[in-house]
Amino acid sequence: MQISARGDYAVRAALSLAQAYPSLMSAQAIAQDQEMPRKFLEAVLADLRRAGVVRAQRGAEGGYTLSHPPRDVTIGQILRAVDGPLAGVRGLRPEETQYSGAAENLPNLWVAVRAAVREVVDEVSLAELISGRMPAHVRKLTTRPDAWQPR
Repeated sequence: MQISARGDYAVRAALSLAQAYPSLMSAQAIAQDQEMPRKFLEAVLADLRRAGVVRAQRGAEGGYTLSHPPRDVTIGQILRAVDGPLAGVRGLRPEETQYSGAAENLPNLWVAVRAAVREVVDEVSLAELISGRMPAHVRKLTTRPDAWQPR
């Protein structure tokens, strides 16, 4: 799975907002906290706002905050808000793919890949990620001998 720069920035920004929740944070403060370009971050925050993940308050004391408590916001929600569906095959959702011959069962694999990704990103909240207390099945994945090895 490839995580886009937009997805990475969105999760990092949401983590900063989660840590500050329910207080507001300016885009500048988030950008400094996460060492990211403010202009790009503002575009990411606009996507998160349109998706209902964050809300913005204008004015001198304005800024951004999460729309829901950090325990209720998953990493999957954030990734979908900025990048769309978690798994795509040539612009199609896995269940929309169709092949013939030797590849006729390939849609089953693509659906399984999406399900595996969902088992991680849809089951880890911002609060869990900040605390380091992610679900046991996710923590277990990081302890596999090859988990930290590139392939």
